[in-house]
Amino acid sequence: MSLDVARVRAAFPALDHGVAHFDGPGGAQVPRVVADVVARTLTSGIANRGTVTDAERRADDVVLEARRAVADLLGATPGGVVFGRSMTQLTYDVARALAKEWGPGDEVVVTRLDHDANIRPWVRAAEDAGATVHWAGFDRTTGELDPAEIIDLLTDRTRLVALTAASNLIGTRPDVPAVAAAAHGVGALLYVDGVHLTPHAPVDVRALGADFFACSPYKFFGPHLGALVADPALLGRIPVDKLLPSTDAAPERFELGTLPYELLAGVTATVDFIADLAGGEGDRRARVVQSMTAIEAHEELLFERLLGGLRTLDRVTIHASPDRHTPTTLFSIEGRAPREVYEKLATLAVNAPAGSFYALEASRWMGLGDDGGVRAGLAPYTDDNDVDRLVAGVAEACA
Repeated sequence: MSLDVARVRAAFPALDHGVAHFDGPGGAQVPRVVADVVARTLTSGIANRGTVTDAERRADDVVLEARRAVADLLGATPGGVVFGRSMTQLTYDVARALAKEWGPGDEVVVTRLDHDANIRPWVRAAEDAGATVHWAGFDRTTGELDPAEIIDLLTDRTRLVALTAASNLIGTRPDVPAVAAAAHGVGALLYVDGVHLTPHAPVDVRALGADFFACSPYKFFGPHLGALVADPALLGRIPVDKLLPSTDAAPERFELGTLPYELLAGVTATVDFIADLAGGEGDRRARVVQSMTAIEAHEELLFERLLGGLRTLDRVTIHASPDRHTPTTLFSIEGRAPREVYEKLATLAVNAPAGSFYALEASRWMGLGDDGGVRAGLAPYTDDNDVDRLVAGVAEACA
């Protein structure tokens, strides 16, 4: 199935401003239908979840619908969907909870490729428990992460492996199922950061082998919050800190305080929007997969156009060239600081930010320091004209 890009673009009011957005890896633009649902929910008459009043039932329906929507997006179980302030907050919560059962001699594996939100929570939790942290590197030139880099670190004392499904800095998509099989072979859990993968490809958490999969709806056209999926039985076994009156049932036992109902309604609207993008058939899960497959194909073609254009510019260096990747690239211009290029592009109404984007370990590992590079990420609403404007802007920055 193909993507009608003009139809997609018409759904996003922000694009009326004439800006070419390559800042999607940091947060996608939001379609009008999602914003409308958020606003309607805020004014619909809503209360804490319950079954007595219409307002209570409305709130309960919003939460349950959002769990079903995220489950359809990721191939998960609604009862295993946890919502939180952000992916970072959810990861810290899970890390602290799991670490209650760790001690000296236990081991955790993290990678240099990951966003710090899937590194620091585990490092800190391991330190507090007296456990050992092992670091897996990746190829500094290609950006590839060989599963053997992780597998060789596994022992019968490994309790958890943290791995990104796609690098938010350079787009690398590691072989998650291979790592999952090896981790499970030694009795370890696998925590997958799916924040950067979810907007760009169909996701099936079961096929990935992830015990935990975390993502951020605002990266795929939704509101600002985080979502975590896991087996409900696993969520029910983890010791958590909670208030005495709050339920001990999963997934609510992980959700502290009152949920943002309007944002959850926006999440459901976002998944429905994705499901309808390619005009597919079947239930929502089937249509989501069809739409995400079409998005992946559209973005891959555009990405080839972008890389082809950048490679014609003598002073431009593209950092990393992984075989499996999202449509995200990191580049620099000889003699120009990344921030200078970012600011120059902004004057041309082309948004391609610079930095290490919280993938600090990856940027340092590649020799780019804390400054990183200029990142350009494509989205379903990106078109040929946007790409040509970016390439022309980079050429002007080179001059």
